Amino acid sequence: MSVGVVMLVHGDLARAEQVARHWSENGCPVVIHVDRQAPKKAFAAVQENLADLSNVAFCARHRVEWGTFSLVLATQSASTLMLERFEDVRHVYLASGSCLPLRPVEELVRYLAERPKTDFIESVTTRDVPWTIGGLDVERFNFRFPFAWKRHRRLFDSYVGLQRRLGVRRRVPDGLTPHLGSQWWCLTRQTLSAILEDPRRKEYDRYFSRVWIPDESYFQTLARLYSTRIESRSLTLSKFDFMGKPHVFYDDHLQLLRRSDCFVARKIWPHAEKLYANFLSADLARLGATEPNPGKIDKIFSKAVERRINGRPGMIMHSRFPKEGYEKGHTSAPYSVFEGFSDLFEQFEDWLADTTGTKVHGHLFDPDRVEFSGRQSVYAGALSDSARLRDYNPKGFLTNLIWNTRGERQCFQFGPRDNQDISWLIATDPNAQVSVISGAWAIPLFSSNKNFSQIRKEAARLQRIESDHLDILKSIYTKARVRVWTLADFLASPMEPLQMILDEIGPRNTRRLTAAPKMVDLDGFGQFLQNLKNQGMQPQLMGDFPAGPEFPDHKNRPQRPYLVQ
Repeated sequence: MSVGVVMLVHGDLARAEQVARHWSENGCPVVIHVDRQAPKKAFAAVQENLADLSNVAFCARHRVEWGTFSLVLATQSASTLMLERFEDVRHVYLASGSCLPLRPVEELVRYLAERPKTDFIESVTTRDVPWTIGGLDVERFNFRFPFAWKRHRRLFDSYVGLQRRLGVRRRVPDGLTPHLGSQWWCLTRQTLSAILEDPRRKEYDRYFSRVWIPDESYFQTLARLYSTRIESRSLTLSKFDFMGKPHVFYDDHLQLLRRSDCFVARKIWPHAEKLYANFLSADLARLGATEPNPGKIDKIFSKAVERRINGRPGMIMHSRFPKEGYEKGHTSAPYSVFEGFSDLFEQFEDWLADTTGTKVHGHLFDPDRVEFSGRQSVYAGALSDSARLRDYNPKGFLTNLIWNTRGERQCFQFGPRDNQDISWLIATDPNAQVSVISGAWAIPLFSSNKNFSQIRKEAARLQRIESDHLDILKSIYTKARVRVWTLADFLASPMEPLQMILDEIGPRNTRRLTAAPKMVDLDGFGQFLQNLKNQGMQPQLMGDFPAGPEFPDHKNRPQRPYLVQ
């Protein structure tokens, strides 16, 4: 007794021919169905090349289209010929032209010989199926599907919608309970012949001819009528992604396929020379009585699906273009954003870099150019200081910067003069540490030599922008660590917030500050704010400043005590 192999071939006929010869030379009769859409010359060449093998036959050809009954017709034709031509076949194994045996054929023959009455076919009811994609589980049996999904997608969708509105419900033939499962099965001669010779076959074929993807339900349902023992699993290793599309195996999957211990795998890339050379080799390593165990590699596939959907932190996802909401973390590492500090302190970037040992940038989102640390024109990962290139995708620029420099904490300055497109990204990023001195943007205006009418207009614009930015930082969606001080509150005791910020940057900064960075001269700043008020512009984000020359001298003013533990 032997195992017969039915092969459904659609393309890459040369590879299918190679595999068919391997099955045949190892004692397995083969019946091949070649899609009628395949080129006639290629089909004739395969017939001629396999003519020397007496246990290889070709059945009548059908035009096969995915999701339609044509796949069942092709399987029926090939299976019928298999049972008629090869009487010693006990099990019939359904495979595709892209399937590849992973173990010596004799091991599969022996495995099935030890289970002569067992049918290996995945067969579960619709309520137990978790893998159907597109919502067509029970509906595939209740509705009619006369239109091919790939060729007539609009008609297909419209007709499904119409049937839903009309509440259409087809009658399932008496005695049938619809089941679903993998197309790739291995049935005993007794079960398969009972299905093909069933006196009600015309009725069943008529019903399933309008079922959606009947190749996953026809044999899976009818096998339940005749099988004495079903193992609801396929002996073929086939993996699918989250969109329901099959994973393709390449040369670098060699060790992965070996670990699966499965007898057959699909879908193999036709140009995977290493896979075909290894698994079709005459000296293929024998595994003995090892049970097929695709679960060994399930963890790897689950991780691959997760990577494709969610990506790595800071990488967004691995598909062609990122999809909003699918990212697994905006950025890949913690970073710090300082707003208003470079306006209040002279050479704040240098002081922060020396104090923390981190990489400190200027205004990365300055409208004129990207102010990288040291004012470099090109930074890590070939990031350019061009504002035009950065503004093409500001969010991508920031995530790339953090990804390219992971392992080294990045700090940069930000303010209302900068490109605000990253406000929501920063606010919703758990990796962000945001420290804001609100109203500090007025200090450069105070020191400028512009006409007061220009200053007043610019102050109103910047205050409006910062106010919107602070609203975002206060949003219920904010996940960043945010600390906001008004300029007046910060000046009342600058050492305490500075020490707090440095402590959050990293535990290495254990040294307590004894002096703050050098502050800009603020003499007359209070009167400047009063002048803005007098001109009709109301400064609101700076806190309460006394007007006039009585504004205290910060250089001589005693600081509030700082508690050292």
